[in-house]
Amino acid sequence: MRYAVLGTGIVGRTVAARLASLGHEVVIGTRDPRATLDRAEYAEWQEAHPSIGLAAFPEAARHGETLVNATGGRVSVEALTEADAAHLQGKVLIDIANPLDFSQGFPPRLDPVDDDSLGELIQRTFPQLRVVKTLNTMNCQIMVDPARVPGEHSVFLSGDDADAKKAVHDLLASFGWPDGSIIDLGGIETARGTEMLLPLWLRLMKALGHTDFNFHIQTARPSS
Repeated sequence: MRYAVLGTGIVGRTVAARLASLGHEVVIGTRDPRATLDRAEYAEWQEAHPSIGLAAFPEAARHGETLVNATGGRVSVEALTEADAAHLQGKVLIDIANPLDFSQGFPPRLDPVDDDSLGELIQRTFPQLRVVKTLNTMNCQIMVDPARVPGEHSVFLSGDDADAKKAVHDLLASFGWPDGSIIDLGGIETARGTEMLLPLWLRLMKALGHTDFNFHIQTARPSS
C-alpha cells in the first residue's frame, strides 16, 4: 500500500516510520520540502529512514492511495486544500490531528468544539474523501506500539464509510491493536467526543508528568 503522511512533526514521522517498517511505500507531505530538509531534526531523521520520501503536499497526495493527516489541526484544511482536490478523490483519510488553539497560551482550547469537530470539518470541506478519525487520544509512540502501555486500553474509530473504517481497523491491527481494543463509535460526528478528550489528556499529562498512558473502556459483562 502507498501511504502519504501529511505533516513532518514527531507524530507524522513516527507514523511514517511504522508504516515503512510494515513494508508500505511511504512519502511525507510538507508545504516546502527544501525548508523541511533544512531543519536539522528532520534531516537527521530522514537520514535514518532513507526509504521514506519527502514531497510537497500535492505530489504526496497524488502518490498516496491512503492519506494520513498528521498536520497541526488548525492548518489541516489549508494543507488539504493545497494538496489539490484532484488528488483526494475517493481516498481514505486517516485523521489523527486535533484542533488545538494555543493563541491564548497553555492549556490550548479546541476550535472547533462542542457542535463540530475537525474530523467533521474535513469531511464537510472535502466530501470526496472518506475520513476516519482515530489515534488522536494518545501519544504517537502508543499509536504505533500499543504494547508500550501494559494491559488493555482502547482506540476509537469515527467515520461515515464502513469500508474505510474496515481498512483502518485492519491497519490498527497491523500496528498491534487487539480487535477488542478497537471501538467503532459510529459516524464522523462522534469525532467530537474523542477530540474533546484532549483537555482531559493534557491535564493527565501534567498530573502524571509523562505521556505514556491511554484510556481503557471497560464494560460490565452481560448478565446471563
